[in-house]
Amino acid sequence: MAIRVTIADDQAVVRAGIAAIIDAEPDLCVVGQAADGEAAVELALSLRPDVALMDIRMPGAGGLAATAAITARNPATRVLVLTTFDLDEYLFAALRAGAAGFLLKDAEPERVIDAVRVIEAGAALLDPTVTRRLIDQFAEAPDPFGTTRLDRLTPRETEVLRQVARGLSNTEIAATLGISPATVKDHVSVILGKLGVRDRVQATIAAYEAGLIRPGLR
Repeated sequence: MAIRVTIADDQAVVRAGIAAIIDAEPDLCVVGQAADGEAAVELALSLRPDVALMDIRMPGAGGLAATAAITARNPATRVLVLTTFDLDEYLFAALRAGAAGFLLKDAEPERVIDAVRVIEAGAALLDPTVTRRLIDQFAEAPDPFGTTRLDRLTPRETEVLRQVARGLSNTEIAATLGISPATVKDHVSVILGKLGVRDRVQATIAAYEAGLIRPGLR
């Protein structure tokens, strides 16, 4: 069955371009389009797509409110934010609202297609370079609550989380730490449970807020 996608962007040309890219893939299909946040929420609740592509700045409630509403009321729909780099502060808020990941609008078409598949499969998608620059600006102060949560982790789990926050895949973490990808996967599952977060995106935010990864450092 094809992955069902909705697109929310206030620019008709952008929506049409993204829709053409997605509909060209045999395993993807666009089931609805919206020009503002309210319509995006209505689409997500009525059509229940697998993935909702979401712009941040739109008329009305906008993408932030729409993301929060969709993830709260229909968590089965995964939200992928598409934005421009100069809106980082909005993007960070979108991740807090429950977005499963983000891409820049100038991403290659293949990257958008891959992102939809990754998000639908239940994983999170973060561009490591953009993530580090984002956190440098908007997560400079460690969060004492985050530090408390990290105290629940074992030393090995803490190190795995550090590598997750650097943007490494399970395979890359396994090579770095000298363990198997399956073991990394198990560690990540336990980490998410102990931190009370849904995915790697929110785990990364928790790591930065707690000071496990400091701005400008790897």
